[in-house]
Amino acid sequence: MFTREEWVIGDKINLIKEKSVLIIGLGGVGGYALETLVRAGIGKVIIVDNDTIDITNLNRQIISTKSNIGLKKVDEWEKRIKDINPNVEVVKYDLFITEDNIDMLFKDKIDYVVDACDTINTKKAIIRICLKNKIKFITSMGTGNKLDPSKITIEDIRKTSYDPIAKILRKMVKDEKIKEKIMVVSSKEEPKIKGKVGSISYVPATAGLYITSYIINDILK
Repeated sequence: MFTREEWVIGDKINLIKEKSVLIIGLGGVGGYALETLVRAGIGKVIIVDNDTIDITNLNRQIISTKSNIGLKKVDEWEKRIKDINPNVEVVKYDLFITEDNIDMLFKDKIDYVVDACDTINTKKAIIRICLKNKIKFITSMGTGNKLDPSKITIEDIRKTSYDPIAKILRKMVKDEKIKEKIMVVSSKEEPKIKGKVGSISYVPATAGLYITSYIINDILK
């Protein structure tokens, strides 16, 4: 199934197949990252989400269809992943991650962590544990109320703007005197509206694709 990818990267496909990725949050961003990582040949994925698929997910989450509303995301994702590539090892956690239980996710060897969750304290915990254990990671900022995917970038948290999540994490980095780079996918677009958080199909999808590009290119380098 990877013939066309091998035309581009040759036997480096084996480097990709050896890697494991932990993905926390399987929504608009995390779902597209997961989909494309699997299609790129990642050998093991650890997927984490405690949500069920909701009708409001249909506009932006690749796993959602009319026929699976009300079903668990991790279960539906496991089926989809195996339908794409039966050789992928899938570990799933139907779990809401907090600072108290996050350690359980790191029992196995993990090469990369994708933070696509919505909870600020969990994002902070992910950063701390990845830095402590020297695990490569990338964290997603907000994609709500944005319409221009060309404004999405991958950069150090210190260079971000127009993002309330990034603002909180920049303060954490400063307060905790973190020296390492904290790579994030973020949009420099000013939000179109204030208050309610809306979304459109292609902006979180683009952020997810950027995450996969970041990881795969890091493996290949």
